[in-house]
Amino acid sequence: MTTSPEPTDPAPPELVVITGMSGAGRTTAAHCFEDFGWYVVDNLPLELLPSLAELGSRASGSIPRLAVIVDVRAWTFHADLHTALQAMGELPVKPRIVFLEACDEVLVRRFESVRRPHPLQSKGRVLDGIRKERQLLHELRHQADVVIDTSHLNIHQLSAKIMAAFAQTLVPNLRATVMSFGYKYGLPMDADLVVDCRFLPNPHWVPELRALTGQDAPVRDYVLGQPQVEQFLQAYTTVLSLVTEGYLREAKRYATIAVGCTGGKHRSVAIAAELARRLQAMHIHASVLHRDVGRE
Repeated sequence: MTTSPEPTDPAPPELVVITGMSGAGRTTAAHCFEDFGWYVVDNLPLELLPSLAELGSRASGSIPRLAVIVDVRAWTFHADLHTALQAMGELPVKPRIVFLEACDEVLVRRFESVRRPHPLQSKGRVLDGIRKERQLLHELRHQADVVIDTSHLNIHQLSAKIMAAFAQTLVPNLRATVMSFGYKYGLPMDADLVVDCRFLPNPHWVPELRALTGQDAPVRDYVLGQPQVEQFLQAYTTVLSLVTEGYLREAKRYATIAVGCTGGKHRSVAIAAELARRLQAMHIHASVLHRDVGRE
């Protein structure tokens, strides 16, 4: 009699605490982690950090990566964060601290550009709040696992820095929505790329196909069986592979590819589904949306 292997416990989630100087880019960094597939919690009270880590551990692997933004206003003294991290000592989750900072001159300029006060300046100047925060976070900065100076970084460069620091766990990928549409109803407002299928023979003029859509096998076979289609799909897939590399390099993680025909019922529907299938084969997360099917 054979016995089935014992089920293995899921790996504990990774946990990153994103902290540092106000104005140094914590929110931008959090967006980077979110784009890389992490579950991000903004401004979590420190006393809830162990509870969040425990919930992540009990999530059966459904939340493999957690990132938490910790604002300076979330604690009065650094000991509070130290206590919260100590309380996690018996949990399998081992947090890493990412500390973002920038020079005083840059931080002052950033606060002035958005016309917002520093959270610690009280009735003083922005620079007073910056200096107070820097003193408060001095010890934490030296204990951080990763320190990133964003003084001279743009959004893309910060994303690249985070990617380099977490290369083993951050797997960049593009998420694409392939949307079929009808030109007679207008271009989709959120389209990044537009594919025109109106050069293909229109199934609308085939009586037995007119009432069907590109989701039906007879129409799909008719459209994909046209002599020009395979060459067109191969060429456009090659273009998308090049565009994808550029998007990822520029920290763009989402794209909408609009595929259009006259009414958005036959050709664009079949081509959009096939294009999404080929993108998935390229390890791009592609979903299909048919905007105008049933609209006529």
